[in-house]
Amino acid sequence: MFHVVQYRPLRLINQNSLSSICLKLMFSRPVAFAQIWKSWFSSHSVVGNKNIILMGPPGAGKTTVGKIVGQKLDCPVIDIDDDVLETTWNMSVSEKLQDVGNEQFLEEEGKALLKFSASGSVISLTGSNPMHAAGMQHVKKSGIVVYLDVPTTVIMSRLKSMKVDRIVGQGPDTSLKDILQFRKQFYKRWYDIRVLCRGDMAAEVVAEKVLDAVKRYENSELETYISTRSSRSGRSTQKDSYKYFSDVVTEGLAPDGGLFVPERGLPKFTAEEWQSLIDATYAERAQVVLERCIHPADIPASKLGEIIGIAYGENFTCSKIAPVRHLAGNQFLLFALQMMPHIFAYCIPRSCNYLVLVATSGDTGSAVLDGFSRLHDTDKRRIAVMTFFPEDGVSPVQKSQMIGCQKENAWSIGVKSDFDFCQTAIKQIFTNADYTGFLTVEYGTALAAANSINWARLLPQIVYHASAYLDLVHQGIIAFGSPVDVCIPTGNFGNILAALYAKIMGIPIRKCICASNENNVLTDFIRTGIYDLRGRKLVPTFSPAVDILKSSNLERYLHLIADGDGQLVAQLYNQLENQGHFQLRKDLLEKLQQDVVAGWCSEEDCLAAIHSVYSTTGYILDTHTAVAKVVADRLQDRTCPIIISSTAHYSKFAPAILRALRIAEIKQNPLSQLHLLSSYSPLPPVHWGLLETLKKNENEDHRVCAADLSTLMFHIETLIQNHFM
Repeated sequence: MFHVVQYRPLRLINQNSLSSICLKLMFSRPVAFAQIWKSWFSSHSVVGNKNIILMGPPGAGKTTVGKIVGQKLDCPVIDIDDDVLETTWNMSVSEKLQDVGNEQFLEEEGKALLKFSASGSVISLTGSNPMHAAGMQHVKKSGIVVYLDVPTTVIMSRLKSMKVDRIVGQGPDTSLKDILQFRKQFYKRWYDIRVLCRGDMAAEVVAEKVLDAVKRYENSELETYISTRSSRSGRSTQKDSYKYFSDVVTEGLAPDGGLFVPERGLPKFTAEEWQSLIDATYAERAQVVLERCIHPADIPASKLGEIIGIAYGENFTCSKIAPVRHLAGNQFLLFALQMMPHIFAYCIPRSCNYLVLVATSGDTGSAVLDGFSRLHDTDKRRIAVMTFFPEDGVSPVQKSQMIGCQKENAWSIGVKSDFDFCQTAIKQIFTNADYTGFLTVEYGTALAAANSINWARLLPQIVYHASAYLDLVHQGIIAFGSPVDVCIPTGNFGNILAALYAKIMGIPIRKCICASNENNVLTDFIRTGIYDLRGRKLVPTFSPAVDILKSSNLERYLHLIADGDGQLVAQLYNQLENQGHFQLRKDLLEKLQQDVVAGWCSEEDCLAAIHSVYSTTGYILDTHTAVAKVVADRLQDRTCPIIISSTAHYSKFAPAILRALRIAEIKQNPLSQLHLLSSYSPLPPVHWGLLETLKKNENEDHRVCAADLSTLMFHIETLIQNHFM
């Protein structure tokens, strides 16, 4: 058996003695201090007795990077090819491959790996080690597997320069590119950490990235979340008061009524890291971005990949998932999606049932109901979802969708009020400790949220703004680094906040354009800094998803531009609650206006835009996208491309679309309306899934309740009794 163990004598010293040693060294020999501190930090905080296991395709630089990492950590370096396989077989790897052939080679390689043992070392695997399941399970137990993710085109170029034209597992009829792609599934199965590597990245830089990634992996306590209304300086230092990703997913809303945000902000990607994703699929981009935003202690990389595969594989027949399509001039349309239910199901503890509450202005409702109804049966028994929507504030098709998505664990309730009431009511229910405590004690059921007040609902939206930009680069429309503007129809400020977060993470977004309908409180606020609800009444429009006056996610953005001043945010929102208005400080307004501009669209202009675009392109915009199109036309300066977020399918708003197309006679029956639309051969086609939904649910009914908080709480308790008891 090949066995390497590095024993490190560990002497415990208290903080004071460590500090005094550091101070003496710092003032006497600064260079020596830096070297000793780096060595102490590295060996004790990063490695210990664990191995750092480097994995990746042949040509990824595992051996070279491994040597540099080992040198930096002053620990043994083991190359599986040279130090294990060739020593065990007493022949070169190429000779062994020639001797036994592809299939038997993998088996022999796996057997050697099963006999191998080491600790406190840096190990460089072969490119084919991950293809042997038992061998990899054995090695993975001893440390942290780091995947050096190098683009396939770069690997092929490197192998060509090394005069390698065939690798293990490659048959006579298989190209080098195909076998490299085939192997990726095995790398994705085993890694704990991914390090993105550009082709021109020096091995020294990759080694530093490996060390940074390992330190992050070992220090999950650094990735905590706080409320937008709490002060960083005033928060408790007790470890049990920290909130981690899993906590904020299950809790949804902070106890003080604020929204959860990452305490140390979002991760930054370098330009090189973004560029390495230009040729990636949407799912691959999502995995990379979300891995950096969700600590593996909350969701391991392999499980996150499984969640992404289920969420996007089940619901999307188009492999591009969220494609960007040219509209006209330098305007491009982006289509959206979500994956929250599967994240939620993984994160919640198994010891409790959960009822997920959702306030929706239309589209989120059916998406959440459908997503949670697709969970595994075991999850459906312990997770239920209830949506509250304005009974008279959504389109007939949207309502039919929500009714049709009701299942044994998914219910929909119409409320005789507007979206703002529904959202405010849910927040009040969450912060009512007596009521939530009663549900937990009496029924063993906790409450959670699933619309964009929940961080897990908002986070995946960052991906499609980043992916849209990378698509434009991939299509050759822009070079990486060239700016774009984005225009988003906005009511609750969630989608546009995700774009702002993508900008912070390194996507070159110049301006985010906030597009409102006649409920234009956000437009007024962005222009003046005054958020004023006094005397305002919600106006029902053709674009109901943005018929919102109290914009929840704006709170997260104000917390961001106020540099985490939770006390200020709490003061502003208390004033809004009690007095119906607040005013932003001048310096914060100037900061906001550097990133965001705003405009609004009348009902007449919305319909005119739908007619104009259809007349010139044959493409039918939905009413929300038309709002964004109108505002984009007014505010863009045409010096860079603009991406317009398309947030819904026009079929859901058939009466408004038919009116925009100037069709005189509009029948009241939604089915007849969709058939009439279909006769115009529109792009994209009428959504036939919606037609089927309408046919199936034509005579189905749903619960409707008064706009009363006690009535909503009664419905919640009744449904908990029916489902969980």
